[in-house]
Amino acid sequence: MPIETSSRPGTPAHPTVPARRRHDDAPDTLALFTRLAQLDDGPERDAVRDELVTAWLPMAHRIAGRFRDRGESIEDLRQVAALGLVKAIDRFEPERGAFESYAVPTITGEVKRHFRDRMWALRVPRRVQELRNKVRVARRDLTQAPGAAEPSVADIAAHTGLSEDEVGAGMEALESFSTLSLDAELSADDDGYSLADTLGASDASFDVVVDREAAKEGLRRLPERERAILYMRFFEDMTQSRIADRLGISQMHVSRLISRSCARVRDEVLEQRHGGGAGGRAVA
Repeated sequence: MPIETSSRPGTPAHPTVPARRRHDDAPDTLALFTRLAQLDDGPERDAVRDELVTAWLPMAHRIAGRFRDRGESIEDLRQVAALGLVKAIDRFEPERGAFESYAVPTITGEVKRHFRDRMWALRVPRRVQELRNKVRVARRDLTQAPGAAEPSVADIAAHTGLSEDEVGAGMEALESFSTLSLDAELSADDDGYSLADTLGASDASFDVVVDREAAKEGLRRLPERERAILYMRFFEDMTQSRIADRLGISQMHVSRLISRSCARVRDEVLEQRHGGGAGGRAVA
């Protein structure tokens, strides 16, 4: 910018300091704010308030534009910024200084709160959100130079003072505002499948394995005839009548032996679990 000098004859040339340039979207509305502060609630005050909102709305849109390309549409950002503008107008006291100095941090804070509280589909810890912001700013700083390559995790860690693990957590959070539906299709062909189709399900056989392992020791301590009866009944699927005929005893006696053996094994397993503090399912 050229420096203007005095051209009056006989006087030394002194640089003329230009006045601080105001933003084009920062109108002079001191008279309106003074009037607003003097009015009681009612139609006249609402009209003055609306006039102030209209006058300063371009500034709110400019602030919203700083947050574009972060996963939120510019229209939604402008609405959030407009809400911050309304709050700033309602809280501003003209005798405390220029409105712009008060409104800019108020509107910026409203937009930042929107990202923090509304953009995440799942509630993310504040620490992860802060890591995300530090990583995003560092990537922007490191890629500003023409021809600069995409910074590595080590580059970002050195620039921010974070550990590489913290940088990794921040990078993972950069594009994690939204969640992926389990119904989202992962294949476009006729045999397309959804994300839910790739997820495993709980295997009920695990409980059976746990119960069998828990019962092994108790079964080994049973008398040989009772172990044989349980084997024929539950592994060879023999009826109590056939077991009784094979062993030469009554069916009622077979029934009593089965009940007594199962109860003994079950009690030993439960005693062992309760005594050892381990949880688990009871063996039927």
